[in-house]
Amino acid sequence: MEVEWLEIRQHMGRFPPFDALSDELLDEIAGQVEVAYYRADSDIFVADQEVDVLGYVRSGAVEVSRRNGELYDRRGEGEIFGHFSLLRNHKVRFPIRTLEDSLIYFIPDAVFQRLCEEDEHFADFVEVERPRLESAVEHQKQQNDMMITRVRKLLTRYPLMLEARTTLQAAAGQISDFGASAVLVLDSPSDNPRYTFRDSEERAWQVRGILTDSDFRRTVAEGRPPDTPIGEVVSDRLVAIQSDESVHEAMLTMLRNNIHHLPVMHRRSPVGIVHLSDIIRYETHSSLYLVSNIYSQSTAEGLAKLAPDVRAAFVRMVEDGADSRMIGSALSTIGRSFTRRLLELAEEELGPPPVAYCFMAMGSMARNEQTLVTDQDNALVLSDDFDPKAHDDYFLALAKRVSDGLAACGYSYCTGDIMATNPRWRQPLSVWKGYFQDWIRDPTPERLLHSSIFFDLDAVFGENAYVEQLQDLIATQAPQSRLFLAAMARNALNRTPPLGFFRTFVMEKDGKHNNSINLKRRGTAPLTDLIRVHSLACGSRAQNSFERLDDIDQTQLLAQGVSAKLRHALEFLTMARIRHQVIDIQHERTPDNNIEPENVSDSERHTLKDAFQVLSNAQKFLKFRYPVPPAAERRRR
Repeated sequence: MEVEWLEIRQHMGRFPPFDALSDELLDEIAGQVEVAYYRADSDIFVADQEVDVLGYVRSGAVEVSRRNGELYDRRGEGEIFGHFSLLRNHKVRFPIRTLEDSLIYFIPDAVFQRLCEEDEHFADFVEVERPRLESAVEHQKQQNDMMITRVRKLLTRYPLMLEARTTLQAAAGQISDFGASAVLVLDSPSDNPRYTFRDSEERAWQVRGILTDSDFRRTVAEGRPPDTPIGEVVSDRLVAIQSDESVHEAMLTMLRNNIHHLPVMHRRSPVGIVHLSDIIRYETHSSLYLVSNIYSQSTAEGLAKLAPDVRAAFVRMVEDGADSRMIGSALSTIGRSFTRRLLELAEEELGPPPVAYCFMAMGSMARNEQTLVTDQDNALVLSDDFDPKAHDDYFLALAKRVSDGLAACGYSYCTGDIMATNPRWRQPLSVWKGYFQDWIRDPTPERLLHSSIFFDLDAVFGENAYVEQLQDLIATQAPQSRLFLAAMARNALNRTPPLGFFRTFVMEKDGKHNNSINLKRRGTAPLTDLIRVHSLACGSRAQNSFERLDDIDQTQLLAQGVSAKLRHALEFLTMARIRHQVIDIQHERTPDNNIEPENVSDSERHTLKDAFQVLSNAQKFLKFRYPVPPAAERRRR
């Protein structure tokens, strides 16, 4: 197997849409790729040129232009170009020119067409015939965990391989220079063809076994001389795994065989070595591992030290292709776990609570829709036996420990002071029932302006029944109040999508984020607001926006197909916001909710406009669906 061929398939196998291909298809691509080098400011494709190849940027960067020379897009390492032309008339519509010295792989059209026919994921990635918003969302939905993530994704370099006649001393020196902890031992092929391959010089080799750092220690302890050939000390029993197998299977293989190093093969040829620490490192970036670690902490300071792990888990989920529901649920679970552990630690310090209580979350945590950039929205629902003079000092101290602890863990204080440290939001159950009854029975948009968040609520810790009673109250009384629904609808229209005339973007002009779009304020927040109104109207007890849409589907509140469009818009805008936050983290910037349209591809800009248009249409319908009752309108005048 030629080294260059291996490098091609290894590199392409790391980037979408090739990362999800089978080894067989990757082999076919790598075997037919043509490699070309271009200096900066060189034309690759010119307008109307006949084209019969797909371009792939191995290194460098290219610029995609319109016919008039206007910038259309920029592509960097691991990105493709030319697929639009191959899907249409094989003539270049968008000229391609290098921005810097670039190495380009060209994939023949015949291979491209086969990939489109045989791999649905690849076809979805490159095709544009489906509705753009739906296609973009479906592309994002890839399941991703240890059970299906291929072990080749853990490989970062090729293995060190040495001939069996190499001495222990020489092998130790090369292992040290290579920075490895193991070496594959090669021998001339025997009668057993297992793991026999050819190198770049077409010499045939067989992988006899693997020699690890622990093996070297053993040989020293046995008193073996330095000139002993490594072939004499290596075991002939080689346990290996194919690169197409899952990370989960790799871990099980190591555990079953009690080994820490596992050679990874592409068919019979070695492509890397996975160490148990690689799998542990991969798994420790998972939300499940992080939650377990949260509950093992014995101090608030220990919890605060896990904040970088939250970011790592967040980045990993995005890179592995999780959708917004998976990410939102995982981050909300992490946030709840921090909160619960802080409450447990507070009770250990303050003693048992004088009366029963429930710590309640509002907003994105209650909806299971948290992202990395979030603040605190919480409250305390206390037993009706609560006596302020006798008990409030305890609950204020409890609330303060939780609020300060969450802030140290990365959950900023609520700027609107909707936290349990505020005495207004630290009340008995009967008072809370009175709050909701007043909001529903005697609403105004102004009164509800800062209270809408309380209609996303969920129990986090304590007497869950208290919060369930509030949810039941809302579900039974809200659908009966037309004035309440009208007021909530008016508030849901306060934040509009950033679309101007001819569907151009309207940019923020607030100085710090000038000429950008706040995807939360102008996208996901108004979407969740209007979905909330419809869910209140149909008496839904669901808190998650997607689950609310499921309940709305059981009614006739929305025309056929509208809820599907809302789902796609919410998914796309949320993932655009999430991906932007990951980019900020990777560039060591403070993550936020703002994007600059010129920094996203033309395709994504168009899809953003589609999503914002769905929001705009839904807001127009909201005002029509929940009008202010005539009597209430007269009173307002």
